[in-house]
Amino acid sequence: MRSIIRTIPFLALAVLLTASRAHAQSGAPTGTTTVSVTIGPQAALTITNGSTPLTAGGSNFSQFTGSTGLTYFVRTTATGGGGTITLKVTTDFSPAGGPSVGSPPTVGDTLTYTCTVASPGTACTGTQTASTSSQTNLATFGTDVHTGTGGSTASVAWILSNDPIYKTGTYSATVTFTISAS
Repeated sequence: MRSIIRTIPFLALAVLLTASRAHAQSGAPTGTTTVSVTIGPQAALTITNGSTPLTAGGSNFSQFTGSTGLTYFVRTTATGGGGTITLKVTTDFSPAGGPSVGSPPTVGDTLTYTCTVASPGTACTGTQTASTSSQTNLATFGTDVHTGTGGSTASVAWILSNDPIYKTGTYSATVTFTISAS
């Protein structure tokens, strides 16, 4: 009986040592994994001035002018990629009695703009006429282009006819800018 009592502590110690060795052998001191990512085309923009007042200066009934700035971010695909920045007058001038993009009170009354776009975009050429029915061009992007992390700048220089028929008051329109990349 004494030999069994002496053997039990040794047996317990042997089980403990075997268990810890078995546990230590279930893993390795190092391991690896493969991290992968698929990077696709992407585009975003920020309008730098949420309100663009148009003001007339100079002679009587000179055109109203103002400028809207934006910062854009873009990455296009390496093969066959491209993109655009467009704009559309989504809510025409209101209230009634003033200018209108969709239904001008006089033929020739227009809201037009010119574009300035920093690289990698290409600005629209010439004077563009804003529309309530379709998007008009501000910038285009080619294949395999990308901005830096701070983005690139662009601006729209607005020109609105100053028709004497407009009633006095404050009139506002909403213009929506859209950027896309493929």
